[in-house]
Amino acid sequence: MSEIRKICVYCGSGDGRDPAFKTAADRFGQIMAENGIGLVYGGGSLGLMGATARSVLRHGGHVTGIIPEFLVERERMLRDVQTLTVTKDMHERKQLMFETADAFVALPGGIGTLEETVEMLTWSQLGQHAKPVALANIEGYWDPLRVLLTHMRQEAFIRPELEVGYIVVNSVEDLLPKLHEAASAAPEPKETDAQVAERM
Repeated sequence: MSEIRKICVYCGSGDGRDPAFKTAADRFGQIMAENGIGLVYGGGSLGLMGATARSVLRHGGHVTGIIPEFLVERERMLRDVQTLTVTKDMHERKQLMFETADAFVALPGGIGTLEETVEMLTWSQLGQHAKPVALANIEGYWDPLRVLLTHMRQEAFIRPELEVGYIVVNSVEDLLPKLHEAASAAPEPKETDAQVAERM
């Protein structure tokens, strides 16, 4: 697989209860910027989303914000980013985030964060992409999801032939090495019919 140039970070539009969540968001933004990795995120200025984006910007990195028009005011769109796209709805937003990023990281967040992360796991399971997906398991935040996935396997709803791989790290410092390792082991994506036609 090609190198990781941009990472899509899913995370909460709130700070959460534990201060460690915001500390992790701020630190990961710094790590991305210092390693020349661009951020793709949901475009808001609140919570962990805003903390991650501002940290990337503060440390000289590039931020791509993608936000649906109905959330521009509710999530206080961050206008300081280098690339900003306002979409007509959530579906367009998520598709653009997927297309723009080379990997995905889930920091702590709510239902939206969970939904976006699980969608990427689903698409991977169905063979629609081979981009790495990582859970930043800060203070054990994602342990309940891991228990649920184990339960699904035990009940034979995630069958061996439908297994999906994902990365779990307890510290944001471990994210980039694990993502690079997974990306280098992933198969090259197949060209779509449109891409083949464009080359001909």
